[in-house]
Amino acid sequence: MMNLDLKQQHIIIQRRYEILGAINDLFIAIWFLIGSFFFLSDSLVTSGTWLFIVGSAQLLIKPTLKLISLIHVKKVYDKYA
Repeated sequence: MMNLDLKQQHIIIQRRYEILGAINDLFIAIWFLIGSFFFLSDSLVTSGTWLFIVGSAQLLIKPTLKLISLIHVKKVYDKYA
């Protein structure tokens, strides 16, 4: 029974972090797409540059989420050990 509960918790944790990662990826794509269009107009180049910077900074979120999820799962496993 404990093993089944552990597997269920692992799946729940994994899905939550995957959803967060997917949302993050979507926003990264949006920032880069809008930033690319902004580069087509001289008056929007600065705004486009900032969107690229925001998107690039968001690229750090994906591996951070992965590390946090691994730590979270380890804590759950340690609780049952």
